[in-house]
Amino acid sequence: MLTPTLRQPLFIQLHREDQAAVRQELLRGLQATPALVSPKYLYDPLGSRLFDAITELPEYYPTRTEAALLATHGRAIAQQVPRGATLVDLGAGNCEKAARLFGLLEPARYVAVDISVDFLHNALQCMQRQFPALAMMGVGLDFSSSLELPPEVGAGPRVLFYPGSSIGNFTPAEALHFLRQARTAAQGGGLLVGVDLVKPRAVLEPAYDDALGVTAAFNRNLLLHVNRLIGSDFHVPDWRHLAWFNEPASRIEMHLQAAREVTVRWSGGERRFAAGERIHTENSYKYRRPDFDTLLRQAGFARTQAWTDERGWFAVFWAQD
Repeated sequence: MLTPTLRQPLFIQLHREDQAAVRQELLRGLQATPALVSPKYLYDPLGSRLFDAITELPEYYPTRTEAALLATHGRAIAQQVPRGATLVDLGAGNCEKAARLFGLLEPARYVAVDISVDFLHNALQCMQRQFPALAMMGVGLDFSSSLELPPEVGAGPRVLFYPGSSIGNFTPAEALHFLRQARTAAQGGGLLVGVDLVKPRAVLEPAYDDALGVTAAFNRNLLLHVNRLIGSDFHVPDWRHLAWFNEPASRIEMHLQAAREVTVRWSGGERRFAAGERIHTENSYKYRRPDFDTLLRQAGFARTQAWTDERGWFAVFWAQD
């Protein structure tokens, strides 16, 4: 008897890292006043593993709050989302969040999008074995700059799934630009997006500065990643992790602060940091529910609906034309 051939996911790599452009971007940020480094450089292989550990910490509420919210309101959400659409998972990672929705949303195809398909290979192969009847595709795309899906994804409608409150890493202006692109990419479907809401400082700040110091390790590991990318000589013990809620801007800010006067060198240049000087590494904007609804409508979505947990800490929005 012949063994049936297992369906194989299709992989498409659109993003190609330009090392010269990466170096130029990093040097421009390090030489700025104040210095800054994009949060995408937090996620080298070690950084990704450290972030997975962060999601297990008692202080870090977003991951488990969103998961519980989707479990509680999943059927109500599924009633709004078109059946048989293509489910496009933005920033898919290990694909597990989207996989929990397969039974409810009944997608015709699953498309996992991340900056590199190399990271997706094992996860998507595993998902394909668990769901052999579902067509799957992995797309390597840096959608933070341009959300333009390849034609192989197929015609709409599409359900774009953007969980984890990652929308908060964009400034509100950048978020509006992204949401407009998402509306176009949905092709008549819609967007399902997780949004972290404003809450007391006593809850927010420990989530980004935990007692075990895992988030501090995650932030400081960025320096090792930068060293590899540009040949700099950051010394991790010279820097300490800072995180706080900037209430007027409604965002958590993460910084690395020089513990002493230090000069960082790289081929062709250097930067002197005074004791106490900072490198800004991440923002995480927190929204009030009506404000994010307004942002969705400014992006062109005509119909929106939101579900929140009992404490009102987190929301999942569904938006469509």
